[in-house]
Formats: sequence, C-alpha cells, structure tokens
Amino acid sequence: MVQVPKIVAGGGAPEMEIARALRGYAETLPGREQLAVRSFGEAMEVVPLTLGENAGLDPIDLLLELRACHEKGEKWAGVDVFEGKIKDMRELEVYEPLAVKKQTIKSAAEAATMILRVDDVIASGRMKAPPMPPGGMPGGGYGGMPPEY
Repeated sequence: MVQVPKIVAGGGAPEMEIARALRGYAETLPGREQLAVRSFGEAMEVVPLTLGENAGLDPIDLLLELRACHEKGEKWAGVDVFEGKIKDMRELEVYEPLAVKKQTIKSAAEAATMILRVDDVIASGRMKAPPMPPGGMPGGGYGGMPPEY
C-alpha cells in the first residue's frame, strides 16, 4: 500500500531545484544566516554531482549546465547517467517517491547536525584548561630523577 502517492524527478533534479530556491532565499538574509542557507543549498548539489561523477562526467561542467537549466525554469532537468547528458527526467521516466526523497534529506540534515554537535563538544573540551591548585603548581621543583652528586 502506497502511503504518499506522490513522485518527484530523479537524476538530482529536485536537489538542484532546492539549491536554486535556497540561493534566492539566502540573498534575503543577513550575515551568517545567509551563509548557512547558501551552504545547505550547496550541499544539496552534491547529489547530482555524485551521479555525474559516477557516470564519468566533468563535475564543473555538469554543475554549470544544471544550474543554467534550473535558472531557466527547467525544474525536471537532471543527470542522464546512460548518455552522460542533462535531460528532462519526465521524458526519460526517471522518478523517485516523494516520501523517500523527504526522508533522505531529513536524515542527511540530522546526521550533519549530530556531527556538528560532537565537533562543538570536542572543541569546547580543548578550550578549557585543567584547574590549577591554589598557589600554583605543586612540588616547586623540576620533577624527574634527582641529580647525581
């Protein structure tokens, strides 16, 4: 039984469309918020780039062509891995279930969040110096073996 009977294009088309929308939205935000939204959009572009690289395509050319297609309103433009070209995924009948796509994006964002949290914990642990006893370091000497006379 299909719970959510909706589909989206395959071939990285939805990720490119999300990235395009996020670039536009980022321009309306100030400072760090703009950088965060723009970075999330760039992360979405990894999906079609990986598809293209696995198909032997040049990732820079692929990204430029995909961005241009999506800026022109070609929302279904994605990577045709068989011919190594950008094509309309509807014409190729390349689809993915919407529920799977949403869960994939959600899981990836949660994984990135967890990594950042662990990194924050590690970084904050490095910043804290161990507490010093009152009066400075104990022992007053250099430590080690006593000198031979």
